[in-house]
Amino acid sequence: MLLITFIDRIGNGLWASVSVLYFTYVSGLSLAQVGTLAAVSGAIGIAGAPLAGRLADRHPLTRILTALQLLRAIATFGLLATDHYLPLLAISALGSFGDRASSVLTKLYANRVAGPDRVRYQAVNRTASNAGWALGGLAAAAALALGTTTAYHGLLIGDGLSFLAIALLTPTCAEPPSGSRIAARTGTGTASRTAGPTSPWRDRMYLAFVATETVLFLDDSVFQIGLPLWIAHSEGVPHGLAPLLLVLNNVMVVALQVPLARYGTTTSAARKLLVPLSAASAAGGIAMTLSTTGGTLQAVCLLTASAALFTLAEMLHAVVSWELSVALAPDTAQGAYLGVHGLAQSGQRSLGPFAVTAAIATGPLGWTVFGATIAVTCALQHRLVRGRLQRGPLSVPPVTVSEH
Repeated sequence: MLLITFIDRIGNGLWASVSVLYFTYVSGLSLAQVGTLAAVSGAIGIAGAPLAGRLADRHPLTRILTALQLLRAIATFGLLATDHYLPLLAISALGSFGDRASSVLTKLYANRVAGPDRVRYQAVNRTASNAGWALGGLAAAAALALGTTTAYHGLLIGDGLSFLAIALLTPTCAEPPSGSRIAARTGTGTASRTAGPTSPWRDRMYLAFVATETVLFLDDSVFQIGLPLWIAHSEGVPHGLAPLLLVLNNVMVVALQVPLARYGTTTSAARKLLVPLSAASAAGGIAMTLSTTGGTLQAVCLLTASAALFTLAEMLHAVVSWELSVALAPDTAQGAYLGVHGLAQSGQRSLGPFAVTAAIATGPLGWTVFGATIAVTCALQHRLVRGRLQRGPLSVPPVTVSEH
């Protein structure tokens, strides 16, 4: 599965860092149209996470993942067929659905394979992911140097081919055991390692946790929408800085995600990481604001500092999210719970473009407010999960599975 993640993210790195520029300069969409396209397609993609999680509690995980990779390939190649706004919107929505669904299933696969070592496994998986992003981002930066429509199309084709490759590789991975499917076969489906609701839709605390997660996942929109648009509309800042900052993001994750994971291997330790996470987010927003106060060199330095701070926040949140999203869920309904947790990432893909474009439209101080909002949300989540975590350890029983 690590190889699949690596290939997947090479393709994503080719496309994600230039998608805003593609829709702007190749498809000829306005700033408002680009923001709306990203927001609406993200909103439609929201359904992917809970639907995939529910299916994964009942059917083999690898088969569902294979089908989703084919869906993503179809959507990616479909973007080449038109430059008209409405078809682009529909195709992007299809791709968003597949992306959100496959993302939550990849996380569920890691949890089923690794059990109590899920945080370290996810850190290694994310390192492979970001190594792929970095390679794809470097290729994207090289293509931007050409600046031709053919170069942009080549990046999109590369992304689509990566989905076809992983659709072929996914069936070779071992199918991990599912607690919910085992419980269904043995008649123990009502058992749970935690007291309380076994449906995420009736678990008010978990739903509130997911709501705070939606805000904390906004770092994704910062790198894919916020920074590229900010750079594209800033005088004197080279456009090629946008993919390079995404490469910086990925290089930092490759170097630091696994070491940082050791600080969040328990639920209480993961919760404590919300404090430095809030500080990094606030500082990143301030650096973005200050990037407008000087010349080109100062702007580039401050934008680089902001990217580094938001990357640190992203890595800390990854550790927190991996641990708490599973620790707060019963083991007999992990697919359903993680599917609902996936709504946080899906939701930010819809709300995130509006949030970052609002920060841009507000002016430099908008980024300070943006960072402060994330910091306040960290404090809310810190308080929210305390009660349930204090009721005792919620670790997952060990699972041992071989994989190809």
